[in-house]
Parts: sequence; C-alpha cells; structure tokens
Amino acid sequence: MERRQTTEVNAGSMADIAFLLLIFFLVSTTMDADKGIGTLLPPYEKEPDPDKSKNERNVFEVLVNANNQLMVEKRLMDISNLTVATKEFILNPLNDPNLSSKETKTIDFFGLTDVSKGIISLQTANDTEYHAYLLVQNEIIRAFNEMRNDLANSKFGKEYSKLKKAEKDAIRKVYPKLISEAEPVKLNIN
Repeated sequence: MERRQTTEVNAGSMADIAFLLLIFFLVSTTMDADKGIGTLLPPYEKEPDPDKSKNERNVFEVLVNANNQLMVEKRLMDISNLTVATKEFILNPLNDPNLSSKETKTIDFFGLTDVSKGIISLQTANDTEYHAYLLVQNEIIRAFNEMRNDLANSKFGKEYSKLKKAEKDAIRKVYPKLISEAEPVKLNIN
C-alpha cells in the first residue's frame, strides 16, 4: 500500500512577512492627538499694582463648588442665568456702580466707544466635575459672543463672524474677553 505523502508548507518566511506588514501598518497609520480647550493666553506684561478698591467693581466672581453648584457674586445661581448675568455685568446699561465700569474712548476709525473694563473671575473647587466647569465656561463665552455679535450688527450691519479683520479687532477692543481662571480651591457652598 502506498503511503500518501503530506505536503509541508514552508513557514520560514511567514515571520518576515508578518514583520513587514506590522511595519507597513505602523508607518501608514495616523494617530489623532487630543486638542484640549482652545484658550489663547495673553502675553505676560509687567504692570503696576492696581488700586484694588477702584477695580473690585470690575471683577465678576464666578465660583463652582465640589457639588457642581454655581455661585455668582456670592449668591447661588442656576447655570441657565449665567449668560444673562455676565452680559448685564459687562454691558452695565444703567451705569450701576456695582457693575463693571466703562472707559470712553474712540477705537480706530470706527468710532466705537464705551470700552468695558469687566473681568470674569472663574474659580472651581478641587472636586468640581470637568463637565460642570465646561458648562460654566461655555456660558461665559456665549455671553461674549452674543455681545460682540449684537455690537457688530448695530455698528456694521452684519454678524461678527462676517466682519473684516479690522472690524473684528475693533469689536474685541470694546468687549475684551478678560477671563481670569484662578487655581482650584476647597469650596463649600450650602
């Protein structure tokens, strides 16, 4: 009886092929990097110490505690009211002495005046959830975007995003996005 001979597969080059495929996929694959929050910090400038009593009215304190509760100007506030409160503080339409002050000056050749001196101070607790922090920051940014868009519509007749660079720069000088983010602390709001 004739025995059937089994054919063997030469596996000697399989390791080489697997290695070449591995190198090919490593070289041809792209990895996405996390982008984070797109906040551009202003350049450092040495300034004289400001008179605190004069500038306290220009600071809008926003605190978020470990329970993700929002406290604005030492009072509890719902996050849905933060945009309106921020706009009221920055705009100060009735010249309330408890809200931010304005500096009257002409900006560029557009004739824009009443530059806001308001600063938003955002501070969180060590245990604040990141999601709560982002919600608060989004509401503050929304307030600035709405104010800039309203001013662009009234002065130039078009939305802020459609303005030329010089016009956008003038609007940003009227409503500078001054947000101070303090180091997280241990806060308790009951």
